[in-house]
Amino acid sequence: MLYRYRFVPLVLVLGFLLGSLEGVHAEGVMNVVMEDQFQTPCETTKYLGDVVILVYAERRGAEESLLLGRKLHLHFHPTADEVSSDAWSKQPVRGIVNWPAGVALPDVRVIPVASLTEVPRALKPVARARMRKDSPVVPIWLDFDGTLKRMFGIIPGEPNIVVLNTAGQVHSVLSGKLNEHEFQQFVTRIDHIRSASRDKPRVVSQPQENILR
Repeated sequence: MLYRYRFVPLVLVLGFLLGSLEGVHAEGVMNVVMEDQFQTPCETTKYLGDVVILVYAERRGAEESLLLGRKLHLHFHPTADEVSSDAWSKQPVRGIVNWPAGVALPDVRVIPVASLTEVPRALKPVARARMRKDSPVVPIWLDFDGTLKRMFGIIPGEPNIVVLNTAGQVHSVLSGKLNEHEFQQFVTRIDHIRSASRDKPRVVSQPQENILR
């Protein structure tokens, strides 16, 4: 098996229980806040009600990470391959078996994140410009501060994934390359998370401020 699930650090679990960890709000809602290559503020709580998949890597794993993120997005949004870059992120999500008619489907937000902790402050504008050149339309979140590495760890040279469920809580953390069988297992797991949002409806209040940066 080429990929492996990783345990969420104990301090994160304690943060869920005690409500004392930065970025963890009521009911264990995780809010990850960064900027993209256009310096647009981004945060995961914007997508409460949807499944969020953060796909991140350091420089040596960047290509594999982007390819995995693209494959995941296309799996859940098949029509994205037929449209321009401007419409890439706006395609309808794939349906769920036995999902009731008239009920909004939980989307799957696949977010590419570049871990750029090695970039000094003076060179951040250069890194942003390079990202804008490589991805002139599709946003890429830039993790200059090592937020995901600090909170969830990172395996150098490989894709790393954090999955947040529809309530904004950490569902799973994993690393490594997925073969086709493992990929299908993973996307099936994501659909199970989506289905559970129908079976166990809940109301999550949006946090009033963003802490994790």
